[in-house]
Amino acid sequence: MQALGIWCFGALLLGQAAPLAQTRAAAGAALPDIRQLMAEVVAHQKQLEKVRENYTYTSRQTTEDIDADGRVKKTRTMEGEDFFVNGHVIERMVKKDGQPLNPHEEQKETERVTKQVEKAEKTPPGQPLEGPGITVSRLLEIMDVRNPRRVLYRGRLTIVFDFIGRKDARTHGLMEDASKKLEGTMWIDEADRQVAHLEVSFIDNFRVAGGLVATIEKGSSFRFDQALVPRPEGNDPKAGDELWLPTGAEATVSARVLLVKGMRQHFIEHDSDYKRFQVEAGQGKTAQVAPGK
Repeated sequence: MQALGIWCFGALLLGQAAPLAQTRAAAGAALPDIRQLMAEVVAHQKQLEKVRENYTYTSRQTTEDIDADGRVKKTRTMEGEDFFVNGHVIERMVKKDGQPLNPHEEQKETERVTKQVEKAEKTPPGQPLEGPGITVSRLLEIMDVRNPRRVLYRGRLTIVFDFIGRKDARTHGLMEDASKKLEGTMWIDEADRQVAHLEVSFIDNFRVAGGLVATIEKGSSFRFDQALVPRPEGNDPKAGDELWLPTGAEATVSARVLLVKGMRQHFIEHDSDYKRFQVEAGQGKTAQVAPGK
């Protein structure tokens, strides 16, 4: 509430008396039911998916291999062009360790992306392209939701809640089993019903096939961010509009593979350079990016 008071005072100094009153009224409103809130988030996400298929952005990723003493042993970088097909993010690699792909690598990447696009077109939105998935409603059945509250996040009212996997929940499949080992916090933009920030970590070791295949170790964590970014519409009269798009992610994973090999990696992703596809190109493996200004 202290942050809210500071924000309100600054707004008053700028002469924003009406928005200030609205903000105070919203901050004092009753918190929504979390299950209903997440149902609205899913509905808003589905409405947004078709719009986002008109856009692409650059994803710059850094992966660090960490030794047992916490020192970086090896660093790899990758730059890709990301776009959406049927609600799924498809990434086309354009640089590896700072260098453009050679002709052979580019041909292989084109073949891979083509297969991914074809698969995305046949996979319903909300289901992963690889491996088993889990719906939001099912995830909430496995989790205990705690401490819902309203906070200012990046200057916007946000509903925040904590969650933790229920050990007594009956689960089926890899994703549901893993969910019982998780805890985290989610930030939902209250006005737009969009996930603004997510933090998740494993609170116990998670063993795949009893640990024979792999074990993800306690403490492995992940975070995800998205935000309102200006629509890159060029001279379009709606250029001032904003659109929710990914802005980055970070993960730290400790695992043991095949009972022998230990692995620890730190992953960072930064998303930027949002562009619009040419209308005549459509969305797909042959789509072209409109020249940016």
